[in-house]
Amino acid sequence: MADTVTRPRSPISAEDVAAVRQPTTRARMLPPRVFHDPAVLAYEQAAWFGGGWVGVGREEDALTAGAYFLVEVAGQRLVVVRGDDGELRAFHNLCRHRGATMVEEPCGALVRFQCPYHAWVYDLRGRLRQPRHTDTLEDFDLAENGLIPVRLATWQGLVFLDLSGEAPPLDEHLGDLPGHLARYDLGALRRARRIDYDVRANWKAIVENYSECYHCPGVHPELNRITPYNLGEYLPGEGPWTGSWMEVIGDFETLSTDGATHGRPAIAGTRPEDHKRVYYFVLWPNLLISLHPDYLMTHLLWPQEPRRTRIICEWFFAPEAMAELGFDPSDAVDFWDLTNRQDWRVCELQQEGTRSAAYTPGRYSAIESSVHAFDLMVADRYAEDGITTRVDRVPKPGRNGRVARAGGGNGARRPA
Repeated sequence: MADTVTRPRSPISAEDVAAVRQPTTRARMLPPRVFHDPAVLAYEQAAWFGGGWVGVGREEDALTAGAYFLVEVAGQRLVVVRGDDGELRAFHNLCRHRGATMVEEPCGALVRFQCPYHAWVYDLRGRLRQPRHTDTLEDFDLAENGLIPVRLATWQGLVFLDLSGEAPPLDEHLGDLPGHLARYDLGALRRARRIDYDVRANWKAIVENYSECYHCPGVHPELNRITPYNLGEYLPGEGPWTGSWMEVIGDFETLSTDGATHGRPAIAGTRPEDHKRVYYFVLWPNLLISLHPDYLMTHLLWPQEPRRTRIICEWFFAPEAMAELGFDPSDAVDFWDLTNRQDWRVCELQQEGTRSAAYTPGRYSAIESSVHAFDLMVADRYAEDGITTRVDRVPKPGRNGRVARAGGGNGARRPA
């Protein structure tokens, strides 16, 4: 539901990020203030997380009537629920009477919403039933006192919410990203494992880290031996996303503790060339998608403080693979849990280092075009001047001297 709250004003000016909005070969990184200032995070929460489409979860968590899960977006506590008509909806998690929180368990199933305070009851579509002692009230309209809805849309089994109610349709927000994944039915995959992380780093630093593999030889030797940091290609496209693939070399088949799939079939829709690739996507602002030949991994980033981010990492496999006797995803989960923790450590080191008064924004290396691509999304939105900056790609030599582009990113970009 759209509201009339005044749009927040950016605390970062176009001049503050002018050095970012240059070609990669000349650009400098984001000013350190954006990783530490509470006023900057408050703006990001209101304007970005609360002002457009944000990934919040999976349809599989609310497949049947009454199934629900809770989520907090930009400080607003919300409930996503499947109605008795089969439609997925989202509402603010509060009673219209005195504003009490109605649902406390993070997920589950219910037959109706009932406020624990004065027992006001709403059906699964958010409609209020006549409360006690309200039948004599003047101008009391049940239809106007139902649960407050939040705009919801889905794509590939993922659930997105728009608190503002004013963002373009989800398919416009996604740009041409759906075309890159259209051959898959990622919504049919099912979760095998989830790990929640509490990372002492700004959410943007975490996305920057995800967007490049410059750090992989030193930080991720296990990862780099399967997908070398300098092999892969960018995926060009339109929209607020970046993407790339990296090459799985030799006899390795996937990213796992031993590089084998342990008999798991490739995800339906996988082409022959995909059998030796891992695809990485960043979808503005908070969704990271890592697609392997045999499984999907996602990260949802939720800023808690300027120096703290909650990250939900999940692993998904084909139902038929999970039904096999002896199915065990731990080879993939353990591999990425190690890799994740390696990443969190260096992100936290960056977070601490950029607090120093001696630090000034550094330069992008030739292998960090994808980091620059994400930072341009950030910088353009801070600037609020309507200008969309194009990212230029800096090729780098790969194996045997051929040009390879690892790390992700697209071409022209338009605001979300």
